[in-house]
Amino acid sequence: MQVKKNMFADASHPPSLPSGLIGGHIRQFWRDRTGFLTRQAALGDVSFFRMGGQPVYLVNHPELIRDLLVVNADKFIKGRALQRAKVLLGDGLLTSESEFHLRQRRMIQPAFHRARIADYSRSMVEYAERMTAGWTSGEVRDIDREMMHLTLQIVARTLFSSNVDDDADEIGEALTALVELFNFLMLPFSEWLERLPLPHSRRFRNARDALDRIMYSIIDERRRSGIDKGDLLSMLLSAQDEADGTAMTDKQVRDEVLTLFLAGHETTANALTWTWYLLSQHPDAASRLHAELDSVLDGRPPSIGDLPDLKVTEAVLAESMRLYPPAWTLGRLAIAEHEIGGYKVPVGSMVMASQWVMHRDKRFWEEADRFKPERWESQSVKEAGQRNIYFPFGGGSRRCIGEGFAWAEGILLIASIARNWKFSLDPNQQIDVRPMITLRPRYGMRMTIERRDQADAPISSG
Repeated sequence: MQVKKNMFADASHPPSLPSGLIGGHIRQFWRDRTGFLTRQAALGDVSFFRMGGQPVYLVNHPELIRDLLVVNADKFIKGRALQRAKVLLGDGLLTSESEFHLRQRRMIQPAFHRARIADYSRSMVEYAERMTAGWTSGEVRDIDREMMHLTLQIVARTLFSSNVDDDADEIGEALTALVELFNFLMLPFSEWLERLPLPHSRRFRNARDALDRIMYSIIDERRRSGIDKGDLLSMLLSAQDEADGTAMTDKQVRDEVLTLFLAGHETTANALTWTWYLLSQHPDAASRLHAELDSVLDGRPPSIGDLPDLKVTEAVLAESMRLYPPAWTLGRLAIAEHEIGGYKVPVGSMVMASQWVMHRDKRFWEEADRFKPERWESQSVKEAGQRNIYFPFGGGSRRCIGEGFAWAEGILLIASIARNWKFSLDPNQQIDVRPMITLRPRYGMRMTIERRDQADAPISSG
């Protein structure tokens, strides 16, 4: 691999890959994002590249990642991706900063308390059972689409006590369009391009308007009813600012609702889709999973009380998110000069850390590229997180607020579905990643679904 100094031609700066004359490394990055970051990381624990005029430092060592996300987190704010996401999400929990972010997080945190997740778990299993009841053994379905539809229904029911069955397809299509158009938002000068009557701009506005109509309808219906359902939406509507006693506006509530709609279903759906793919390619792991489900559940649907006994199921999900982390990279913008790995990072620079790269680093993972759920028997998810070699939910004060919700949901949905069903990849299905806001499969995930026979597992209607 050819290594060269960056545009500053100064030995005090990290190594970088050869760049183009115009735009720096932007074309290389957009053409193959995960591959580009992998090649960058091979240059050392700190490397450098340019996205147009934006200097970027990629850190690829656990201690440097800890420094970025925890020790010196106050020197950074969210990167360009989430700054631009404000066009869609406003000042929701994912995009807000400083005191406002801490205030919103304090108000939302009770919705993800362990006791509430236990309440939510019943809806998670109920919707999974309802979905699979409509399946026919031997049919081919796009499992990516199925998981998106399922998790969308679950987040609407559990966090907002809303039934979106009638709007689920429209919401799903609008969210998918916005995720796909996010690349457009990341282009240089997109702040101006989005105002022009371009096809991408029109599609973005149409999708955002559709979501706004549905979100504001949910908010308006709850305000008019005056009913406190004890869910997140009721908490947001009744919350008051500690300083001046003012309540949230509909716009503020909308920002948080839409943020959790997107984050609460998109990431889990992708994690599940990649899990079914990996299990289809590793029949031994699938057999161990089925054996655990047969033993623990004995033909009945899972419940929150089963989580401590579903160790293999948890390991399968953990390993899936290691190889295909839904949040595949994160970025922070330096608001103060900082030194990382012996290099000075100027104000205005971007610092990135990639879950995709770190989770596959052979220095820290034995057989790093292999799907090996049993690796989690000797190292827990918590231990790997403390070592900063595993961070699918980020880290520090910006760590995903819904992490506990996501783990419970992922494990329960895998258990509920896999206790009666198994999947095989369609022979014509192409596999590649599509790194956007999340790590989606580029070509969907068409799979043949087969009901496990009586010899394979005891079947219960639940």
